[in-house]
Amino acid sequence: MSKVGKLPVAIPAGVTVNVANGLISVKGPKGELKQNFHDEIDIKVEGSEVVLTTKNNAKQTNAYHGLYRSLISNMVKGVTDGFTKTLVITGVGYRAEVKGKELVMNLGYSSDYIAIIPEGLTVVATPDGKLTITGIDKQLVGEFSSQIRKLRKPEPYKGKGIRYDNEVIRRKVGKTGVK
Repeated sequence: MSKVGKLPVAIPAGVTVNVANGLISVKGPKGELKQNFHDEIDIKVEGSEVVLTTKNNAKQTNAYHGLYRSLISNMVKGVTDGFTKTLVITGVGYRAEVKGKELVMNLGYSSDYIAIIPEGLTVVATPDGKLTITGIDKQLVGEFSSQIRKLRKPEPYKGKGIRYDNEVIRRKVGKTGVK
């Protein structure tokens, strides 16, 4: 049995969890999320918590046990509070702006980069170079912010590029620092 999977997931007020035919759906004030699951895991709603149990003790089943518990926990947190990632754009002339469902970024390349904002995400660009990505699906928020960061990773000499708000860039001394 998985240590993570043994813990029940608390269901706050205003959130409903339905389990039927290999599909779990969580509905809350911010929206609804759905997730398929394997039949090797039994998912039951007991009172105000979700309890997961395994049908056998195989290694893969134990892995699914912890995985599905984490996914359900993230779904419940997403429909109640939501998830947010903040990116910081640093560099002379680097900027981003939201135009409808597109994120237009000038990152020092010959042309602007245009990213289409996925359905279910909200992106806010401030003039001081911060991008705030919010949504109810943790995987979607993380994936989109990772794709944006990959466009211009922060470099260690001047710190130019796109980084997460809480990320620390280890700075290096340039050629002039060594004599």
